[in-house]
Amino acid sequence: MSAAEAGPVAATASRRLILAGGLMAGLVPQNLFADEAQSLVQTTFGPVRGRKQAGLHVFKGLRYGADTATTRFARPKPPVPWKDPVAAVDYGPASPQAGSEPNQSEDCLFLNIWTASLDARAKKPVMLYIHGGAYHTGSGSSPLTDGSVLAAEEDVVVVTVNHRLNAFGYLYLGQLIPELAPDSGNAGQWDLVLALTWVKANIARFGGDPARVMLFGQSGGGAKIASLMAAPSASGLFHAVATMSGQQVTASGPLNATARAKAFLEALKVSPQDVFNVPSARLIEALNSADPINATQKLYFGPVLDQRHLSRHPFWPDAPPQSARIPMILGNMANETRTLIGRSHPAAFSLTFETLPAWLATHMRTDISPAHVMATYQAAYPGISASDLFFAATTAGRSWRGQVEEADARARQGAPTWVYRFDLRSPEDGGKWGAYHTLDIPHAFRTLAASGPMTGTGPEARKVSKELSSALVSLARNGTPQAKGLPNWPHYSLARRETMIFDAHTRVEFDPRGIERALFQTVPFIQWGS
Repeated sequence: MSAAEAGPVAATASRRLILAGGLMAGLVPQNLFADEAQSLVQTTFGPVRGRKQAGLHVFKGLRYGADTATTRFARPKPPVPWKDPVAAVDYGPASPQAGSEPNQSEDCLFLNIWTASLDARAKKPVMLYIHGGAYHTGSGSSPLTDGSVLAAEEDVVVVTVNHRLNAFGYLYLGQLIPELAPDSGNAGQWDLVLALTWVKANIARFGGDPARVMLFGQSGGGAKIASLMAAPSASGLFHAVATMSGQQVTASGPLNATARAKAFLEALKVSPQDVFNVPSARLIEALNSADPINATQKLYFGPVLDQRHLSRHPFWPDAPPQSARIPMILGNMANETRTLIGRSHPAAFSLTFETLPAWLATHMRTDISPAHVMATYQAAYPGISASDLFFAATTAGRSWRGQVEEADARARQGAPTWVYRFDLRSPEDGGKWGAYHTLDIPHAFRTLAASGPMTGTGPEARKVSKELSSALVSLARNGTPQAKGLPNWPHYSLARRETMIFDAHTRVEFDPRGIERALFQTVPFIQWGS
């Protein structure tokens, strides 16, 4: 069943979420809630009832898979068909996880749809968003990813999705109990395959075109997409992709994944056979255990090279041949780590050149001499401060490097690829955080009003939001990001490394920060968690 039947409380919450979810300041229709007639659609599993709001049909908490508590660490199962209409008016539960995400349950295989038409002949492009959170946290119900504005202004169908995370989605037991959990290391990815299969079979009933399903995702969402691009089971389920600060060059090796599983089981003090019955709250507590591969970090969980879902690494030693014809946008933020590191380590903003080497060694996640990195940056950017050098080098070595690897691999393959860098700084705290990790989410969804101080709603933010989101819409609709009002965006090539810079003055640059790129390409790239 769906998350909940509608009622006075649910209706109030729904109104609040839609208002917070991204209708731009000054753009809320006066009759937003005047036409809350319910919308009925017959899916392949049974009828669902959504709600009509401001000319859109909105469906929240649509079930695409059975309760995963019955298939813990296994491939998901399709839902049991039903006959009576099921309400789809409230978001479904998120996967169990640490943190403050509300409404968690192992029964979490739900998706959400925003559409202006329920006519199968409409064949609108579909934009399916996969949330971030580094395989550990998040959901498809954030106000920042509300699909109302995109669906209304661009006449597309927007979909967001929940799936299993952390140990529930990626605990690899395939070498410990292969007969009981052969697909455990990629259960969360199998969930996404099931969701995409549901979309292919049903999206026409929501006015969408099953032949034009574009995946886009930020951070862990982008990484999940990169992994799906190499998964045979996902072949043919999407036609274009866009990754935002999220890459997956290599998956976790089965031996490292097994070592992490053993550490997790040891923290729980249970055998592999008994972990199926451990309460979900205890599983979440054990996620805080030290990672056996890098004890400075908590346990890593992510896709595994298991020879079942993944028989090769996503983007190593080359780009996946099965996705060579799929158009792809790869984007990153200019100042990724100012929040990724700076929020939890405020001392990073007051570093000296004496303390800098130790900080670089800890946070670059790249085996390169800190002294050499410092010398290169100081020569390239005379007068750079220790803290600015730290954030620039960690952004280039830790966050941006995977994008370079994937873009270069696609260029060598001759695959249609476009690259961007997002430079427009957040106004938050006087611009202290720069263009940071996650800042492009509300720009992509045009949900600036929901972001608070994150983006602001000034003219520059509105302009860049329109530019970035229009490029994503164009990719979904036409297979190219070229959109009205956007400078000509050439394909990415090794010769020129063409990159769109989204900023107050949006423009194309060639090999921006080339000195930094070349510096980190002198050492092998090893993705965290591999």
